[in-house]
Amino acid sequence: MSIHIPGPVYRIETRRLVLRCWSPVDAPLLKQAVDESLDHLRPWMPWAANEPQDVATKIERIREWRGNFDLGQDFVYGVFNQDESRVLGGSGLHTRVGRDAREIGYWIHKDFINQGLATELSAALTRVAFEIDGVNRVEIHCDPENVRSAAVPRKLGYTHEATLRQRSRMNDGSYRDVMIWTLLRCDYSETPAARAEFRAYDAANRLILSTF
Repeated sequence: MSIHIPGPVYRIETRRLVLRCWSPVDAPLLKQAVDESLDHLRPWMPWAANEPQDVATKIERIREWRGNFDLGQDFVYGVFNQDESRVLGGSGLHTRVGRDAREIGYWIHKDFINQGLATELSAALTRVAFEIDGVNRVEIHCDPENVRSAAVPRKLGYTHEATLRQRSRMNDGSYRDVMIWTLLRCDYSETPAARAEFRAYDAANRLILSTF
């Protein structure tokens, strides 16, 4: 039974994953996951060029994410296994694409790719964005050469609107193209994303919405 309480959503449980707002105590797990996945992340994630970082740096970064989350400015999530003993990746509902919109970003630990986890978490975040945050548009951006990443919005019913040339600057000074995938509120109900199964909780761990 759902108890409808205004968001933002601090915790999401899917069939296999827990997505939640980061806490500073997660810093060692985050560092381990990133360090183990660096060769996998560096071709696609500009921030990976600044890795590895020590735990103290990770704590400060998490505090920044948490501060932005609490202020309603941006929503960065850790992706954990069900008992939260391991970080499987990171994600977010980012506000940088404008008013009444969210951008979903994601990365997955190298040991857990090709298992559909990015699709599972993105489907849940899509529902959160439309049904709890009440946005009109959700976007996913990726490098055209990152075929795994591009498969996620395609599976969920997003539309490939454009490929913007040389829009992402890498740390080596080179530029990469960016694919823009978009889902609008008016099209959302007919997509696979609208059937995602999850539970969503607020900052006090009160149930907002359950679709199980």
